[in-house]
Amino acid sequence: MDGVTLRRDGNVAEIVLDRPEALNALSTAMARRLADVCAEVSSDAAVRAVVLSASGEKAFCVGADLKERNAMTDDEILAQRPVFRAAFGGVLNLPQPVIAAVHGYALGGGCEFALSTDLIVADETAVFGLPEVSVGLVPGGGGTQLALRRLGPGRAADLVFTGRRLSIDEALAYGLVDRKVPAGSAREEALTLAGVIAQNSPIAVRAAKRALRQGAGVSLDAGLDLEENAWRTAAMSPDRREGIAAFTEKRKPNWG
Repeated sequence: MDGVTLRRDGNVAEIVLDRPEALNALSTAMARRLADVCAEVSSDAAVRAVVLSASGEKAFCVGADLKERNAMTDDEILAQRPVFRAAFGGVLNLPQPVIAAVHGYALGGGCEFALSTDLIVADETAVFGLPEVSVGLVPGGGGTQLALRRLGPGRAADLVFTGRRLSIDEALAYGLVDRKVPAGSAREEALTLAGVIAQNSPIAVRAAKRALRQGAGVSLDAGLDLEENAWRTAAMSPDRREGIAAFTEKRKPNWG
């Protein structure tokens, strides 16, 4: 439906960029649908981990639909901006850990979607890039800021200023990719990883994600305060009581 499909398997949700005929290029309708799906997943307490994957064989996502944009007036392009920001922000602000399962091209907005997640699993066919400057644009889905935080200023500048593409091995060496897997296995590996995460305390995992996300760019003391808040959230929760009881009784915890 409108280029995005939502699947659930137990406590894992899979958000699929599902417009393979256009290499999963992000259209306005697709962006609206993605924002709605992210809002649904965000509010679902049963979802403990999320995988962002894509259909088709050639691409994860090649960014914005430039054919659609080419037919737009300047006013229409500006009107599209909040729709796109809501889509990228929807992925970025999911409270659950999010794993990108990347194959093929992840360019422009596709690379930004990957950067918006917590962990990136990519197969041997993956190609990453932020080529916006080559068409007279600047990354607009968080690319400048997310690349800066993940890669550091020099490597972020390299990607953004040159618009060049990174092979899977370069992306792994850069720190853009967390796990390299064989061709065709990114989705399976990401879902397996999500299943492992989903076995842990959802309260603790969400609190840990907040500390990690909010801690980027703050002082060490401020970051330790964020960690303290996360610790208190988990330590004073029913999950802590259940987790310790399960450990003592040598059984699997029931997180409620």
